[in-house]
Amino acid sequence: MRAKRRLRVLTLVSISVVVLGLLPLIFGVRSLTRDPVFNSLDSLSVPGWADEDVEDRSSGSRWCFLDCRFRERVVQSQKPFDQTDQVYAAALKQAGWAPRSGECTDQPTTDGKYTCWTRDEFTLDLWVREPECAVDARAAQDPSVLPSVGPDGVVPTADPKTCVGSTVSIKVQNAVTDSRGKPEPAVDPSLVGETPDPVPADDPLLDPTPTPS
Repeated sequence: MRAKRRLRVLTLVSISVVVLGLLPLIFGVRSLTRDPVFNSLDSLSVPGWADEDVEDRSSGSRWCFLDCRFRERVVQSQKPFDQTDQVYAAALKQAGWAPRSGECTDQPTTDGKYTCWTRDEFTLDLWVREPECAVDARAAQDPSVLPSVGPDGVVPTADPKTCVGSTVSIKVQNAVTDSRGKPEPAVDPSLVGETPDPVPADDPLLDPTPTPS
């Protein structure tokens, strides 16, 4: 009986040590390997209907080796872009992001709302627009609009009644690589050539040499 009790105690202690030691190790490795910017986006206080079908893409180095990292997240929302934009703007402010002044993009945004934000050493672009199926839905009603073609070469059909919601694009980059709003760098005078003196219009050297008769 004593041997069985000792075995049970040792088993329980071993399981407790594995659980208490292994789980923090797993979460620690996950936090080190996953981009902290995406972790920050995961923690935004947005409702579930505004954060579906998350797709993350990134390029560059987290430590700005050669190229700083560029992050992009695309999610789908069940509600229109104006209501979706409001919940994302509120969530960004709550997370410490501040709106940037001035124009964020030179692209037309008639089908949605485009805003830009800043926090610490990062800048963030938020574009909430019509859902991706809206083009196909309009094409179903207007033959002059070409619908998108799928990867299998099939033109998808979209019902305007079922094409609801909106698409959210979030782009984050390091502020040092974001040139918007910054003055243009001064031109080095040594790289600019000298402007030649103007040539008078009545310069005799410009007249062609007469041919001998």
